[in-house]
Amino acid sequence: MKPKSFAGMRCSVAGALEIIGDRWSLLLLRDLGLGLSRYDDFRKSCGIPTTTLSKRLQALEEHDVVERTRYNERPPRDEYHLTEKGRDLWKVTTALREWGDRWDASGFGAPTIEVVDRETNNELRLALVDPQTGQVVPRHRILLRPGPGADARVHAMLNPSRSTAEK
Repeated sequence: MKPKSFAGMRCSVAGALEIIGDRWSLLLLRDLGLGLSRYDDFRKSCGIPTTTLSKRLQALEEHDVVERTRYNERPPRDEYHLTEKGRDLWKVTTALREWGDRWDASGFGAPTIEVVDRETNNELRLALVDPQTGQVVPRHRILLRPGPGADARVHAMLNPSRSTAEK
C-alpha cells in the first residue's frame, strides 16, 4: 500500500517528509553525510534491497538532494554526492542521532559516533542560536508563531484559545 501523500499540505515538516521521510532515504542521507558515495557502499552499509536503493537514490536526485556523476564508463558506474540542499539536511540526521543516543534507540547502550570540535576535542550538540547575537536560546524562551505562509489552520494550531473564541 502506498503511503498517503503530504503534497499540498501547508506545513514545512510535511513537505520535507514528502521528499525525505522514508526511513531508507534517511539512512542514505546519513551515509552520504559520512562520506559514502557509491551504490555498493550504500547497499552494504544499510542492507537495503537493490530495487529500493535505486528508487530512493532516484527520488533524492529528482528532488535535487543528491547529484549523480559518472566515474566509470565500462561498466557504467556512478557516484552520488549531496547537493547544497542535501548538505543542509545534516541538522536533521544529527538531531535524530542525538535523540537516538540519548534514549538508546539502537539498544546497544552506547553511541557509535561522537561529534567533537577538531581543535578542542569537546563534544558538540545541536542548538537553536539567535543569528543576531550568536547566543544559544534555551527551550523555555522559544516561541512558535505563525509565519508569512500560515493559513487559518496553522493560526488555530498555534493559538487554540483564540481560534476557539472566534468560532
